[in-house]
Amino acid sequence: MKILVCVSKAPDTTSKIAFTEGNTKFDENGVQYIVNPYDEWYALVRALELKEQHGGQVTTITVGTAADDAVIRKALAIGADNAVRVDAEATDAYFVSNQIADYASKNGFDLILTGKETINYNGSQVGGMLAEAMDLPFVSLAAKLDVEGSGLKLEQEITGGVQVVEVAMPAVVSCAKGMAEQRIPNMRGIMEARKKPLEVIQPAACDAMTDFVSYAMPEAKKACRMIDPDNMDELVQLLHTEAKVI
Repeated sequence: MKILVCVSKAPDTTSKIAFTEGNTKFDENGVQYIVNPYDEWYALVRALELKEQHGGQVTTITVGTAADDAVIRKALAIGADNAVRVDAEATDAYFVSNQIADYASKNGFDLILTGKETINYNGSQVGGMLAEAMDLPFVSLAAKLDVEGSGLKLEQEITGGVQVVEVAMPAVVSCAKGMAEQRIPNMRGIMEARKKPLEVIQPAACDAMTDFVSYAMPEAKKACRMIDPDNMDELVQLLHTEAKVI
């Protein structure tokens, strides 16, 4: 079973976020990058579990520059067999999905897994665009995935319950919470990751579809206003005039 896991980098959640060049570029100074948690904890770990159950090979693919290699090596340390990096800036979801589709189409994978989204952009677009580019079935936000014969049985959490989906392979699946449990790379894995192959390939031709105009920080949260529990009239008035919820 050949599994391709899409891996991207994201700023560590403790990083200070700032913008430069007139708020048109993310300031990377002092930012520590990590493997996007949804890609690592759910997609990659579930791929490794499937390999352990059914045999096969797990390959990761990342669209990025040489600066991403350290993040890719961590994915290898967790247990991936090999990695591919498309040597290009990940400009937007359309570009990324088309680069992955070009590589995957040429190498015949049974299953392609992505995290449900990246924690820095929260777009949740790559999986659907990738499936469309490859003309494959797509199941989004799967919380459980099992291989049954030549197909997959998946579960998605929906309002009020769980939806069970069956799909034939090859397929693209985006993985959400519940898909797997986080794995911590051990020393042996870290040492072996240095020797595992990281193939760098040139990007396929792809038109730019979007352009980032500017970035802005969210508005600061308002201070909490304390109301005397005996002063219900003031509370009701504020809920009506300021919060506008009644």
